[in-house]
Amino acid sequence: MNNQFIGGMTWGWTGVRGTWEGDEAIRSMHEMAKRLHVNWTAITFAAMQAHPQATIISYQDAPTVTDSEVRHAILEAKQLGLNVVLKPVVNCADGTWRAHINFFDHDVPCEPKWSEWFSSYTEFILHYAVIAEETGCEMLCIGCEMVQTDRRESEWRALIAKVRAVYTGIITYNCDKYQEDHVTWWDAVDVISSSGYYPINDWERQLDRIEAVVKRHQKPFFFMEAGCPSRQGSEYLPNDWGLAGDPDESVQQRYLETMFRCCDSRDWVGGFMLWDWPALLYREDQASSNDDYCMFGKSGEEVVGAYYTHKIKNPSQSSVLQD
Repeated sequence: MNNQFIGGMTWGWTGVRGTWEGDEAIRSMHEMAKRLHVNWTAITFAAMQAHPQATIISYQDAPTVTDSEVRHAILEAKQLGLNVVLKPVVNCADGTWRAHINFFDHDVPCEPKWSEWFSSYTEFILHYAVIAEETGCEMLCIGCEMVQTDRRESEWRALIAKVRAVYTGIITYNCDKYQEDHVTWWDAVDVISSSGYYPINDWERQLDRIEAVVKRHQKPFFFMEAGCPSRQGSEYLPNDWGLAGDPDESVQQRYLETMFRCCDSRDWVGGFMLWDWPALLYREDQASSNDDYCMFGKSGEEVVGAYYTHKIKNPSQSSVLQD
């Protein structure tokens, strides 16, 4: 993986049990590889805790995909010649966004504690770190957009040390948008990554801000998530998956073109793991009425395929991964 640009797509979210091993899932992954010309994929799924102050992560229970399904998806991606990021994510079953998982900074009797939550979260991540090692995943993402947890530096450092004891590949953490300069423990991971859901007219300003972080830490960087729904108005608030608006694939196309163009002038942006490509695709003849992030059958699909083909064949001198 010398000087390799990451031309990637997130696959399989949210990882619903029973959906990853059938013919439709296999077809989905093959279509992703063929149409987008990806060289990486993030095998991504969610495990549940009951609510933001719960301290038990039920990663072996439904609706989370089984270990067999995770291994099957990794193997399928490998057979397609793709590099794999394994990305286990924790979600709240009550619908609260994971960024709001939070506890008192100082322990209080009879209240849930950071130590209890990190104990469960460490068990969760180590379980999949072992699978990532056994299946040869090139990268492991140890967390995603967990904004309130980011300040718990010592706990994250301890978790990373334990992961390194069982996993020998590349470790990254996917911070949330606007949080790149608030994480204090980037030195502990191998690659900095973030969610690039920035308004279409604000990319240059945000890249200036992120560039200072990358230069300060002297770490490779890529966008572990990025994309835009194919929906009117979404180009100005691409992280809002529930924004009201009519389906419009030209919005997604224009957003992707702008994002790629802005990032092309920054040689420290090592690539993208776009959001997202489901295990069960909608029918292609229904693409124009689909207003989600997936670009299957939409005009954005051609934008991504052409861009990735060019970038993978012509990587910059400072692409994200060097061995």
